[in-house]
Amino acid sequence: MQGLVIKSTGSWYTVEHEQGKRYECRIKGRLRMKGLVSTNPVAVGDIVDFEPEPDLETAVISKVHDRKNYIIRKSINLSKQVQVIAANLDLACLVVTLAAPRTSLGFIDRFLVTAEAYGVPALLIFNKLDLFSAEGLEILENYIDLYQGIGYACYSVSATKGLNIGELESVLKDKISLFSGHSGVGKSSLINRLIPGKELRTGEISDWSEMGKHTTTFAELFDLPFGGKLIDTPGIRELGIADIEKHELGHFFPEMRALMHSCKFNNCVHINEPGCAVLKALEAGDIEPTRYDSYQSIYFGNDTRH
Repeated sequence: MQGLVIKSTGSWYTVEHEQGKRYECRIKGRLRMKGLVSTNPVAVGDIVDFEPEPDLETAVISKVHDRKNYIIRKSINLSKQVQVIAANLDLACLVVTLAAPRTSLGFIDRFLVTAEAYGVPALLIFNKLDLFSAEGLEILENYIDLYQGIGYACYSVSATKGLNIGELESVLKDKISLFSGHSGVGKSSLINRLIPGKELRTGEISDWSEMGKHTTTFAELFDLPFGGKLIDTPGIRELGIADIEKHELGHFFPEMRALMHSCKFNNCVHINEPGCAVLKALEAGDIEPTRYDSYQSIYFGNDTRH
């Protein structure tokens, strides 16, 4: 039998059969060990083969079909291993807030690099629009100008007030989309707005850290009432870059990728090489310094900051 993984709790997976019936599945022992490079060999969004057990309510996953793409992050506790956040995506959406909690430009850039590296189109959703001061709106406009200038679509919304939700619905319609971001940015509130009656639990912001408290503890896929599917994921405090070679890194910054053919040397890594088109563009103001800062941070391995 074949189905779609719609929920992962670590040791058990909910799989929806093509006919709609859902099974609680575990992994076959040999599948768990075969070519294990991640902490979770099965992820939400995977297409799997499974075999129902005698009770017909539980099953065993025997095969994971090839993925068209996926999003991964470095495991914080097991630095040499990675975690597959979700697979087979049409969109990776990073929910961003400028305060309470603040999403740093470095965190945004690492998410976008990861999406680029694994072939997932990405966009940014700036939430809590109703809380912005005049100064905040100006900063928001600068953020949007920066990322739209690179080629990433940006949406400004308020989950609590319902502002601009219709625009978001139109871009999510009929796609399989991932929602990611720090705890406290309003992913659950946004999903509750997009799926009336869902009533996911939302959390308060921790006073001492200004970070959200985790309310989503596992990845889960939901059907959108207007068409498409949405994968909610636990909040991420840190995002480590995994499995990207240093000499490849510039390819995942679109504004750098566009200039690489103009560098003097084919193996230029855009740090201090003579005739580097990227460094010339940076000096001329055609590449945003914050983006180059993120490039250097990842290149030199300082890539798990908030």
